[in-house]
Amino acid sequence: MMVPLAYGRGWLPVTFPDDATTVIEPRPTPPLRDEHASVLAALEAPIGASPLQEWLKPGCRICILFTDITRATPNDRLIPWLLAYLERAGVQRDQVTLLCQLGTHRPCTREELEHLLTPEVVANWRVLNHEPFNHDACVALGTTRTGVPAWINRHCVEADVRIVTGFIEPHFFAGFSGGPKGIMPGVAHVDTVMSNHGAQNLGNPKASFGHCEGNPVWEEMLEIAQRVGPSFLLNVTLNDRKEITGVFAGELATAHRAGRETVRQAAMQPVDAPFEVVVTTNSGFPLDQNLYQGVKGMSAAARIVRPGGTIILAAECSDGIPTGSPYDLLLREGFDGSYDAVRRYAARWRQARRRDVMNAPAFIPLLFRPGEAYQFDWSHEDVEIAGKPMRVKVAHVRLCASRAVYVRAYPRETQEMVVDAHARGFAFFGGVTLRRIAAAAKMPEYQGVVDEAL
Repeated sequence: MMVPLAYGRGWLPVTFPDDATTVIEPRPTPPLRDEHASVLAALEAPIGASPLQEWLKPGCRICILFTDITRATPNDRLIPWLLAYLERAGVQRDQVTLLCQLGTHRPCTREELEHLLTPEVVANWRVLNHEPFNHDACVALGTTRTGVPAWINRHCVEADVRIVTGFIEPHFFAGFSGGPKGIMPGVAHVDTVMSNHGAQNLGNPKASFGHCEGNPVWEEMLEIAQRVGPSFLLNVTLNDRKEITGVFAGELATAHRAGRETVRQAAMQPVDAPFEVVVTTNSGFPLDQNLYQGVKGMSAAARIVRPGGTIILAAECSDGIPTGSPYDLLLREGFDGSYDAVRRYAARWRQARRRDVMNAPAFIPLLFRPGEAYQFDWSHEDVEIAGKPMRVKVAHVRLCASRAVYVRAYPRETQEMVVDAHARGFAFFGGVTLRRIAAAAKMPEYQGVVDEAL
C-alpha cells in the first residue's frame, strides 16, 4: 500500500504493508462552491453579532489580526476580500492596521508577508508584525491566573473595531485553534504566553485536542481576549487540499463554537485500539516548517500509540527548530547536549537567582514628606451602567505622604487615558510631586506620556 504523506509543499510517498496498515484521515469535506460569496454572506449575517458594516463608524480605527507563515489560513484570499468589503463601506486605508498574529514566533519577512497577503496588500496598506518581546508595544489588561500581567498588543487594544481572522482545527492543548487564540496568544507578550502555557495549565487532563470548556489554557485565552472588548471573528474551516469548507463569522466565542463543532465532526476520528507504530505528519507546508510546530503531529500520534510504541513524524522543518530560537543558537555554538539539559540548567539558574533576590537587602520607605512622591496604577472593576454589566479600567493617583487618592474610570487602558488621569489627578491635588514611585512593571512604558502630563 502506497500512502502519500503531506510533506513540505509536496508529498512523500511511503509504502506500507497492506495487511497491517490502517489509514486515519479526516472525513472528506467538499469545498464551498463560491468561497468569496460565502465570506461576504457571513460578514452580512454573522453568528451572535450584528453585521460587520454596522460596526464601522466614521473615522473608526480598525485592526485586522491575521495568522503568520506557520498557519494554513488562506490569507491571500480572505484579507483582500475583507479589505475590499471595508472600502465599499467607506473605510479609508489610513484607518486600518493589519497586525500579524506571531504569538512568540519570529517576525515575518516582507517576502513572507507578500506571500501571505499578496504584494498589493503589503504595498498599499499598513501591515505590522506583532512584537512579542516588547513591553512598550503592549498594554496590560489585568493579570493571568498566575499573576503575570496580561500584555496584549497596543494596536489591538486601542482599535475601535477588531477583526480576528484565522482557521479552525483541533489543537493539542488549546482544544481548537482559531477564535480567541487570534488575540491570546496571537498578539500577546511572551511573558503572558509563557504563563498561559505553563506546566500547571498544560498538565490538566482537559488541555488536549477537542476540549475547550473546562480546559484552563483555552478558558484563560478567552477570558483575556474578551478583556480587550468586543471582537468580530472571521474564521474558516479547510479540507486536506486547503480549500475553504465553511465560514464562521460573528461574536468571538459564539462563532468559534459553531466552527469547532463542525471541525470536530470532520477531523476527529475514533480508533478501536492503540497501535504499535504510528506514522504521522504535520499536514505539510506551512504547518511543518519547524520542529516546534511538528510537536502537534507527534501529539496527535501519541493519543493512539500503545505504551512503549513508536511514533514516526514526517516533517520537512525547512525553518529548522526554528531558526533563531535559543536552542538553535546553542546548537550553532557547538552545544551537543539535549534540550532537557538546557531546561535543567535554566531551572537551577532561576532557583539561584531567586535565592539571591530573597537574600538581598531592601529599603522600603514608609514615611514621605508632603509633595515628595506619588504612585500610579490601574485596576479593573466590574460595574453596572444603565442596567448593563461591564468591566472598566480605574486609574489610581495616590499621594505617598497623606495617602490621599484620586480615582477615575475609563473604558480601557491607553496612553491617552494615562495622560488624562495624571493631568486630572495633579489638578485635583493642586500640584505635582517631585518624583513618581512605579507601582507596576508596566509603568516604564508610560514615562513619555507621564512627562507630557507633567
